[in-house]
Amino acid sequence: MNPPDLVAQIPALRRYARALCGDAWAADDLVQDTLERACGKWRLWAVGSDLRAWLFTLMHNLHVSGLRRQTRRSAAFTAVDIEDAAAELAAPEAAQDLALDLQRCLLRLPEEQRAVLLLVSLEDMSYAQVARITGAPIGTVMSRLSQARTRLQALMNAPAAGPQADAAPPSPHLKRLK
Repeated sequence: MNPPDLVAQIPALRRYARALCGDAWAADDLVQDTLERACGKWRLWAVGSDLRAWLFTLMHNLHVSGLRRQTRRSAAFTAVDIEDAAAELAAPEAAQDLALDLQRCLLRLPEEQRAVLLLVSLEDMSYAQVARITGAPIGTVMSRLSQARTRLQALMNAPAAGPQADAAPPSPHLKRLK
């Protein structure tokens, strides 16, 4: 493994990790763990094979392992559905752009759908590469991609949920007092 080749893959790894995790700190940790694993296991990489796919496979496996570890740790805690707690959460600022809405919608996709969507759309990988990275058959990759696209479109087109969404429009004859 040539160090410049490895360094050249870091921007793509960071981009995918950021979209996958939804948190810059967790994404940077995931990239660092991936690079540490790659350096420690470099003998397992077959010379001449696709370094990018191998690194993404390492990252995917590390991310899935981390999710499983979190699930085991949080099994003792009561899960709260985000939809049930929506009223208690702070409302986003009014000047938020579409990118933040897209990120929120991406994070609401199931993990396996989000991973496939990001690898195909963001990283421009083939179905065969994504199948090899995720360990799923190509047909499953295509199905997850279709489901992810449909779900993401539905989430993006849904009206904003919040206290103002259900309120009736103000009467033109009434003034609001603060």
